[in-house]
Amino acid sequence: MKSFNFIIKRKDVKTCARLGKVLTPHGCFETPAFMPVGTQATVKTLSPQELKDTGAQIVLSNAYHLYIRPGLEIIKKHKGLHRFMAWDGPILTDSGGYQVFSLARLRKITTEGATFNSHFDGRLIKFTPEKVIKAQEVIGSDIAMVFDECLAYPSPKSDVKKSVDLSINWAKRSKKAHKMKKQSLFGIVQGGMFLDLRKESLKRTVDIGFDGYAIGGLSVGEPNKLQYEIVSQIAPLLPVSQPRYLMGVGYPVDILQAVASGVDMFDCVVPTRFGRNGSAFTNNGIVVVRNGKYAKDMKPLDPRCECYTCKNFSRSYLRHLINCNEILGSRLVSYHNIYFFLSFMKKIRESINRGTFSIFKNNFLHKFDKKMR
Repeated sequence: MKSFNFIIKRKDVKTCARLGKVLTPHGCFETPAFMPVGTQATVKTLSPQELKDTGAQIVLSNAYHLYIRPGLEIIKKHKGLHRFMAWDGPILTDSGGYQVFSLARLRKITTEGATFNSHFDGRLIKFTPEKVIKAQEVIGSDIAMVFDECLAYPSPKSDVKKSVDLSINWAKRSKKAHKMKKQSLFGIVQGGMFLDLRKESLKRTVDIGFDGYAIGGLSVGEPNKLQYEIVSQIAPLLPVSQPRYLMGVGYPVDILQAVASGVDMFDCVVPTRFGRNGSAFTNNGIVVVRNGKYAKDMKPLDPRCECYTCKNFSRSYLRHLINCNEILGSRLVSYHNIYFFLSFMKKIRESINRGTFSIFKNNFLHKFDKKMR
């Protein structure tokens, strides 16, 4: 029996937002949830203990990157990714479909799988659905994703239709290959920006039957309005009793819109990527702390924030670190950003529980719609 379950604790009466909990072999996490991205077995610049201190309950890693480095044999020697990276909480692994699309050179996609050159050393690699599932079983994540194809925006409808058919074929093969009882497997809905193809992909994916469902193929350059339309139309059609995951979408305003449509899980590299570049998410919008105007600013990044960074360091000091390329600067701003995102998710959950989510959403969007990008 799988040690996986999804419990819906409360539903918002004015939107499709819902409060829940996902149980996995390595513990549970509350939803709506944001998963810090640990692509290569690390959330960049942060230790596992620091992640816990920020409030992280689950992290995401990536089968493509781990397959290339350090390789499956090394992870197997550690008896899985949890021990390898010293993280004892839940882990979700992406299958690598997006990375094949975005990073691989000279890729060739066929019904059998994807053949491509490694972005790291150029060696030729072939991924099939079966091979990707096996890799995720060796990694030992709590939640694995099927192998799928992600297309660029915009793509002709004929190409998207072929991609939907291919991804459904791969999803069936992924499920058939999946043997690890304690690991849950999520299906992925594709279909580009075409609602009819999205609905077709959704029906065919749900008919296969998975433990949860993701909406993939977004945040690939499409306008925000189009992204919101797709999510608002598709998310409520996904099975009510299973988790819904929006892949790779992670600005706070985008998360709020998706939560209102019934999405439960999110991931994005935005918090740590912005942190490494010296940009902080705050309760007053984004602060680009590397800018000269903060050279003598003695205030914390966010006076309303309770994180370690804001309790101990000034904007002036953080600017100094960032502009001197000191590693500590990237660490401290990234820590703050992860803390901000996870606190934001906690506020969302609290508002759903109190029945005030619509008020929280409208107030946030009114204040930050143009200030959080």
